[in-house]
Amino acid sequence: MLLPIFAIIGGLLLLIWSADRFVDGAAATARHFGMPQLLIGIVIIGFGTSAPEMIVSALSALNGNPGIALGNAYGSNITNIGLILGLTALVLPLAVNSQVLKQELPVLIFVTALSAFLIMDGDVLRLDAWILLGIFFIYMGWTIWTGLSNRDDSLVHDVKEELQEQEYMSLAKALMWVVIGLALLMGSSQLLVWGVVEIAHYFGVSDLVVGLTIVAVGTSLPELASSIAAARKNEVDLAVGNIIGSNLFNTLAVVGLAGAIAPMQIEQEVFTRDMPVMSVLTVLLLVFGFGKKGQINRVKGLILLLAYIGYNFYLFKTAI
Repeated sequence: MLLPIFAIIGGLLLLIWSADRFVDGAAATARHFGMPQLLIGIVIIGFGTSAPEMIVSALSALNGNPGIALGNAYGSNITNIGLILGLTALVLPLAVNSQVLKQELPVLIFVTALSAFLIMDGDVLRLDAWILLGIFFIYMGWTIWTGLSNRDDSLVHDVKEELQEQEYMSLAKALMWVVIGLALLMGSSQLLVWGVVEIAHYFGVSDLVVGLTIVAVGTSLPELASSIAAARKNEVDLAVGNIIGSNLFNTLAVVGLAGAIAPMQIEQEVFTRDMPVMSVLTVLLLVFGFGKKGQINRVKGLILLLAYIGYNFYLFKTAI
């Protein structure tokens, strides 16, 4: 019993650390090859913060644990809005000024509705997965185009400021961290998945529940750290952008990749319990973002946080 617990704790810590090293190395490598700062911020850093979710879900699908794969993706979305954005707004009220973010919020609503439609039949088939991946690539192209077209946007400004604070790294060192970071991401993800499966079997709960809770919170820690750090530096659009971008990535790329690797059967609870919670939180984010001054103040942050706590209380109560 102790070995799986140590595997989960060690796997999560190594997963977070290696994801950070991988992103730093990839961003530095991109700079050496002349990639514009904005593209580094959108593509590489955006990918890097969601790399833990993507690799954990991909390995879970390969190992025949679809509950962890889906629970990780949808649970991370719930965690991102309820826990992370709620806590971040309690630290500093967030005013959504960026037009880019206001354009992405309706896209997130559409993507969430599409995901609900695709899982209604209880499966994520390869066709469903490729639809999600296709939309993801279209979304990435649109995001890059809008970012380059709106150079004075507040989110674009925040991204550039964040990149300018990163220390210089030689090309050799950058490539070294890309290779080491990726290898450790794979290894730590495998360790985490093994520990989670063992714990789930020991307590007699489903892989889905563990994926929605322990794995989702663990793989979302990079978003928590980056959002709170951005809020403390008054880069409020970047703090909200981290969450919106991560949720789009999870819903499209993480679920899409897992489903493309191995078609997945979905437990009924995903559609009747978890998808409605994720949808309601996403709609709340849209309402808050387009409300008075587009501000997510401390009261709204507390509402999001209490919704997250209530969901987890219900989840544990019904699971145990």
